[in-house]
Amino acid sequence: MPRGYTGSDGTIHREGIMRLATAADEIIPMKDPKVLADPAYRSILLFSRVVTRLGDVDRITPKIIEDLCASDRAYLQEFYQQINEIGTDERKS
Repeated sequence: MPRGYTGSDGTIHREGIMRLATAADEIIPMKDPKVLADPAYRSILLFSRVVTRLGDVDRITPKIIEDLCASDRAYLQEFYQQINEIGTDERKS
């Protein structure tokens, strides 16, 4: 990530792991009361489910994603789309 997550000890974590999303990862956040009140919060919950590590932090919570700067959330969004997108160059409808 461009800026990274700053841990409680001051360590900046810029590298992490994001797994492929499941249908549940996309659907479950839509039922959350915070998402019902503010649909933009969906991406926070989604990223907290699919990001499995940031540096040496291996329990990614919505609060950690909330604390990221906008450029890091944009980076995660772009990376999410990249790894979960079906290769359109080889598929034809």
